[in-house]
Amino acid sequence: MMIMKENESTLWLKQHGVKPTPNRILVVQALKREHRPVSLHEIEDSIVTIDKSSIFRVLGVFKEHGLVHVIEDGSDSVKYELCMSLHHDIDDDEHVHFYCESCHRTLCLEHLQVPRIDLPAGFVVKSENHIVKGTCPDCATQQLKNVFKN
Repeated sequence: MMIMKENESTLWLKQHGVKPTPNRILVVQALKREHRPVSLHEIEDSIVTIDKSSIFRVLGVFKEHGLVHVIEDGSDSVKYELCMSLHHDIDDDEHVHFYCESCHRTLCLEHLQVPRIDLPAGFVVKSENHIVKGTCPDCATQQLKNVFKN
């Protein structure tokens, strides 16, 4: 992912039917800058000019318009990432996420699509998350280094 400039953020919001306010532009840029799903707390730390409740309201607007993926990775903290789908009615940006149990980061595995599951009749899907848990490459490498040090 690349960092969006203010005019790109404004255009992106307008294309998705969201009025581009200064706070919304800042939240889009913060989410884009992180390159991974982040918690409300992490967004708050990266944008010191906006309070937590304002950021939460912006994320709510983004969620209503399908502009963010809301990821529940089991870390007791919901994570948010921009949905880069170009369509309003179909999310073609669904992908698998990886939660590292060592560094507690959630990472996008954009090249892996969420597997389709055929549910029995009567079930209606409202959202879907596919989380794989384990150790990320950075932490695995560090753990190997620590084993060989001892």
